[in-house]
Amino acid sequence: MLNILAYLTGLISLIIVIPSQIPLLGWGNWFALPLIVVGVVLGALSSSNGGRNFCLVVLLIAAVRLTLGGGVI
Repeated sequence: MLNILAYLTGLISLIIVIPSQIPLLGWGNWFALPLIVVGVVLGALSSSNGGRNFCLVVLLIAAVRLTLGGGVI
C-alpha cells in the first residue's frame, strides 16, 4: 500500500516538475521538492523499492533543473 502511495506522490510531483522545466517556471520545482521527499519516505517504508526509485528519478530531474537554473530561474 505504501508503494502505491509513493507512486502516486511521485506522479503528482512529476506533473509539477514537467512544466517547471520551462524557463522562468523553475520555481515550481521548489514546490515539488517537499512532495518528492514524502514520496521517497513512503517508498522507503514499503516492502518494494519501485515507488522509492520513481520518486528518486523525479528528484534527480528537479535537482538538475534547479542546479542549471541557479536555484531560482
